[in-house]
Amino acid sequence: MITTKSEREIELMREAGRISNLALKTVGDNIRPGISTITLDKIAEKVIRDNGGIPSFKDYNGYPATICASINHVLVHGIPNKTVLKNGDIISIDVGASYKGYHGDNAWTFVVGEVPINVQKLLDVTRDSLFVGLQQAKPGNHLSDISHAIGEYVYEHGFTIPFDYTGHGIGIHLHEDPTIPNQGEAGHGPLLKEGMTLAIEPMVHAGKPFTKVLSDNWTVITKDRSLCAHYEHTVLITKDGYEILTKI
Repeated sequence: MITTKSEREIELMREAGRISNLALKTVGDNIRPGISTITLDKIAEKVIRDNGGIPSFKDYNGYPATICASINHVLVHGIPNKTVLKNGDIISIDVGASYKGYHGDNAWTFVVGEVPINVQKLLDVTRDSLFVGLQQAKPGNHLSDISHAIGEYVYEHGFTIPFDYTGHGIGIHLHEDPTIPNQGEAGHGPLLKEGMTLAIEPMVHAGKPFTKVLSDNWTVITKDRSLCAHYEHTVLITKDGYEILTKI
């Protein structure tokens, strides 16, 4: 069942989103060659706790860290460790924070040092597809209108979308109904209503769309080891469109 949020709930989600985004931006400011992903994880956890939040991901279904740190061909759920970033890497940081029982969730793909033009294009298209999808996030549209807009934009630029990983509803639970694919036909699924809160998160491959889960049962990689990118915002459906909740 898809729920709408009260004004009080929305205010709590705004603060959860602010904390989530502050953690994401602070991690991004510290990404550089030579830093380890476990150090980035500690930075994120400190920001979240110092601002009165609780890391949403830590201990969620046994996940051991505050952030997901996914490097190069790792799509999602990369576990922070002693791996050191090097020039030319790309890294997707996914982080969520809970505030008084409500969650915010966001992700961004960062470059480490400098990357070739074709790699930057992957990031640009993935990021832009998020905002293309959000143009369809307004009352009266169908949920799949968002999915369709994202997919069409990604495919017309020559990239692919993994089948098994999607966006989701969000609120008192990190993952709520509905599931939000990043591709599909327009005009299907539930109608969007004012007060719905959604995590929209396109994930895009430079190569084929197939994925593989590693033996840690978390880390998801592209099966052909092509590069991939991931962007996400938590948004509120408003009377006239949408509001990004994961922003400072």
